[in-house]
Amino acid sequence: MDKDETTDNNGDPNAGELICTNSSNVQADHNGNPWSTGLFDCHEHKTNALMTVCFPYVTFGQISEVLDAGEMTCPLGSYIYLLMMSALCTQWLMGSKYRSKLRRKYNLVEAPYSDVISHIFCPYCALCQEFRELKNRGLDPSLGWNGILAEQRGTRYADQQMKIPPPYQAMKK
Repeated sequence: MDKDETTDNNGDPNAGELICTNSSNVQADHNGNPWSTGLFDCHEHKTNALMTVCFPYVTFGQISEVLDAGEMTCPLGSYIYLLMMSALCTQWLMGSKYRSKLRRKYNLVEAPYSDVISHIFCPYCALCQEFRELKNRGLDPSLGWNGILAEQRGTRYADQQMKIPPPYQAMKK
């Protein structure tokens, strides 16, 4: 008998062991990379946490603009989310859709809860986590898609030496 096995008084090696089985109906996707921050780590970016509590539709708009590579603008995404908030609290539909999109893009694990559950019961935490994930990957949603592109171009051009034109130029006939 291995020293890791435990037995009860009757000699049953599985006694005292918790046996967990996975139901085929309820399976979380535990394959993939971990998130850079946890679902409840809102304190890691206080400005975004406060913004999300007051204006969750703006945070969603920023996230959707980045994930859609500028095809959906922040104002349009915010407006759709706001409409869904007032329409029987159905904003979780859009939130979970974009959370799934983010997970697929970066091969992230669907944890600690499914995308739908995260956006039904913890919508602010889910939005903050998605915002932080994009920011930690170098895509700051608060800049917007065009701001991210400009920042990336600026970084690329900063490495090149700038040629200064001659100080005096004139045109002659």
